[in-house]
Amino acid sequence: MTSEQPVRCPWCGTDPLYVAYHDEEWGRPVHDGLRLFEKLCLEVMQGGLNWYIVLKRRDAMRVAFEDFNPTRLASWEDETLDEVRDRPGVIRHRGKIRAIRDNARAFVDAFTDPDDFSSFVWNHAPPRRPERDRPRTMSDVEVQTAESNALADALRKRGFRHIGPVSVYAFMQSMGMVDDHLVGCWRAGHPGFRADLTSS
Repeated sequence: MTSEQPVRCPWCGTDPLYVAYHDEEWGRPVHDGLRLFEKLCLEVMQGGLNWYIVLKRRDAMRVAFEDFNPTRLASWEDETLDEVRDRPGVIRHRGKIRAIRDNARAFVDAFTDPDDFSSFVWNHAPPRRPERDRPRTMSDVEVQTAESNALADALRKRGFRHIGPVSVYAFMQSMGMVDDHLVGCWRAGHPGFRADLTSS
């Protein structure tokens, strides 16, 4: 006798890596400023690609990009960008690699520490959605919102590049700033899903 599998959002399919990402990460609130910065970097890498491609390469890119530590990345010279492009597992797009370096410099210039960045990001979180308004199908899930537009604009004003309202909304979904798990998904409205916005 086999145990019944929980109902999940259909986008994760049945691949174990994608299922684990859905169950253990996607939509869980993250207030660690360094993890938030890492996810923005990965959104830069995703541009024009399927997220699964980036997810499969995430561990390799963490090695190549020095754990996405903004202070270390900000010190990279242009010569380093070409070296990184040849490292295993890296998505070989020089413009995206440069944008990650430049975004690290923007991070270091604009924020005093990771907690400062976390507060800045979470100040753009929307109010918690009433349960009755939870999306029922993938077509109900928004691609961008007023909040993602505002956060994208605020990031660009601080020097961030390759960041737009669509990629920022994907960032907000994955980091738990919104709960877009569909009606019926076992993760929808999970206890403790949404942390107090004032926490860090």
